[in-house]
Amino acid sequence: MPNPQLDDFDRRIIAALQADGRLANVELADRIGLSPSPCLRRVKRLEREGYIDAYRAMLRRSQVGLGFTVFVGVKIDAHANDQASAFEAAVVAMPEIIACHMIAGQADYLLEVVVPDLEHYRRFLVGKLLELPIVREVQSNIAIQTLKAAAPLPLDHLQGP
Repeated sequence: MPNPQLDDFDRRIIAALQADGRLANVELADRIGLSPSPCLRRVKRLEREGYIDAYRAMLRRSQVGLGFTVFVGVKIDAHANDQASAFEAAVVAMPEIIACHMIAGQADYLLEVVVPDLEHYRRFLVGKLLELPIVREVQSNIAIQTLKAAAPLPLDHLQGP
């Protein structure tokens, strides 16, 4: 269902910034068909209202020595709030984990872990993840090749009638 708070200009701003977050306001305004002042006001509103969460540089993992990606399914022992909260806080604090999702299925959580190589992953797994007392089981899935990552969100559902 389209969000009534977003009009066509807002949707074009979001799409343009997803494609290139470094667009200068003047160029963004030109691309979406607005003058710079109202364009900037709209961008600031989208930021303030939480539609735009952050701007960041996407690094090529292999260039920075983090070419080994593992998707880890984690089953935990209990779902008591205290223990689960402690697990979640520990996972969020581990820099090797770049994404964590609570999921339904065979595992309770799905983690995306990036490290330099298999030895670093072994040390992370044994020395950090399996040290958490609530962790019952892990299943490691090593990425062989990445075909698509950090793609722009699909916003077609936001289109008006």
